[in-house]
Amino acid sequence: MAGRKILVIDDSKVIRVRVREMLPPGNFEVLEAKDGKEGLEFVQREHPNLIMLDFLLPKLSGWDVFRQIQADETLRRIPLVLMSGRKEEVTEKISEPFQYFEFIEKPFEKKQLLDAIKSAFQKANLPRQPLPKSGSETSPVPDSVPTPASAASGDAADMAAMKAEMAKMQAEIEALKKQVLQIKTFIQKKLK
Repeated sequence: MAGRKILVIDDSKVIRVRVREMLPPGNFEVLEAKDGKEGLEFVQREHPNLIMLDFLLPKLSGWDVFRQIQADETLRRIPLVLMSGRKEEVTEKISEPFQYFEFIEKPFEKKQLLDAIKSAFQKANLPRQPLPKSGSETSPVPDSVPTPASAASGDAADMAAMKAEMAKMQAEIEALKKQVLQIKTFIQKKLK
């Protein structure tokens, strides 16, 4: 992996430095951008081997940077790791599963970062539908962004998944209540 350029687009200097420190020494040239506008300029000029993109950025949001990258046939092939302190911020705009890029929640540890980078490289190589030719009436929509037609079927699936998750959480709550009752009974017996 020697000589690979990694572009870290994040308004937090702490995150940019942390990524640099977590990468194996000597294998990467780490480029840093402090806002979305600067980051997009770096992407277009440098064509890095990997982009690490914060979702909430000044000047141009990570969402806007993501969409512009996805609208370019060459740029959308660059492995991408989206970063955010709250996954919901990303899933509000881009539905899961994240097929062509990786997501990492901040703060992250070194192993999580390296796993995300490895996964991003694998996902970037997956076959994709070509973008519509320029001049076509339709605007390019990233594969992982729901269209209005798919949103309705996605809503039903989301509701079913949410209900299943709630049922699972309720079962966990009941199990915890039972454990607390057992601990309480045990403590009461010991105190007698």
